[in-house]
Amino acid sequence: MTAIPPSPPSARLPSLTGMRFLAALLVFMCHVATSQLVNAPGLNRSFAENAAQLGWVGVSFFFILSGFVLTWTARAGDTPRLFIRRRLAKVYPNHLVTWVAGTAFLATAGTVTVFGVLPSLGLIQAWFPIPAVTFGPNDPSWSLCAELVFYLLCPWLLPLVNRIPAGWLWKVAGVLVLVLALIPVVAQLLPEQPLMTYYQGPSCEVSACEGMSWWHYWFVYIVPVSRLPEFLLGMVISRVVALGKQPSLRPGTAALLLIPGYAVMVALPDAYGMVWPTAIPLALVVMASASADLTGRSWMGGRTMVRLGELSFAFYMVHLLVLRHGPLAAGSGKLWSPAAAVALVGLSAALTLAAAWLLHVLVEQPVMRRWSRPRRIAPPPPPQASVAQPGQRVP
Repeated sequence: MTAIPPSPPSARLPSLTGMRFLAALLVFMCHVATSQLVNAPGLNRSFAENAAQLGWVGVSFFFILSGFVLTWTARAGDTPRLFIRRRLAKVYPNHLVTWVAGTAFLATAGTVTVFGVLPSLGLIQAWFPIPAVTFGPNDPSWSLCAELVFYLLCPWLLPLVNRIPAGWLWKVAGVLVLVLALIPVVAQLLPEQPLMTYYQGPSCEVSACEGMSWWHYWFVYIVPVSRLPEFLLGMVISRVVALGKQPSLRPGTAALLLIPGYAVMVALPDAYGMVWPTAIPLALVVMASASADLTGRSWMGGRTMVRLGELSFAFYMVHLLVLRHGPLAAGSGKLWSPAAAVALVGLSAALTLAAAWLLHVLVEQPVMRRWSRPRRIAPPPPPQASVAQPGQRVP
């Protein structure tokens, strides 16, 4: 194993921390949209068809941001072992707690199986093209399987990315987006059946992936190898910013570019619209926000947003458990009036935030303090002062 090479001196990027919460909120709204909660079939259909893809944007942001931040904060002389230890200390404890909770809910319902829960315990569930295994006791944990692959590869990817000449960085970024666009084309070689579904309530037989093959969905969206280009894109644009080669773009302007990208994502059929349409806008948002932080014009780096961003991972990990087993009872077939549904969504968001705070304070932070860095080795005792003998000078 080789040591991870250092990046240029890094600075704090609070805007990117704050934006994590917005990304987690997009995933939350995706699962609200696909739960089909309202006793109005037309409204359910419209919401599912136009809002469910928000989760795709949020997850893609996390993958791109992960590559950016890990490249930006690479430590001189770091070793793969210490690097992976820090990353596991960050993500696995929250995963373990939510895995236990999800397994307990399945056991209470009498639907738990060993094969359905064990792969997710080891964060290998995304490699299994079986929905009950892929999503396991807590659906969002599939993305940690991809992150684990990124962490394992990062110590070897960093030297390669750091060797890319400055003039080639944008070309490499373009190639990575092209690869993302080609992945759904390759997916068409896989079987057309069975079809992918989210929750399908009694009032509305529709899902955000209506008519999409489960195999296509799994290959494009779930398999870690298919999400690796987003992580690499984050690494490349991190070097772009470190070298000052990013475009002069305000974060708000970059965010507006997500609108046409999202429109393409909604409009394209099958898996063709997944991931790639918003990859470039998301990369621009990350670069513009990092640049704003570096110049002191942070737009999302206030204390409140940074604090919410610190809770975002825990929020992401608990949100679906709260949606399914909290007052909203998502996926159970219960229907609500529009006003009641809005109120229950707000209550569920508040409960998710409270649960995320508990998980962050009681699990994530203590484990990070204890295990994210090796125990300090006591420094050697200082040399004792020489005692002068008669007629002798002390050096």
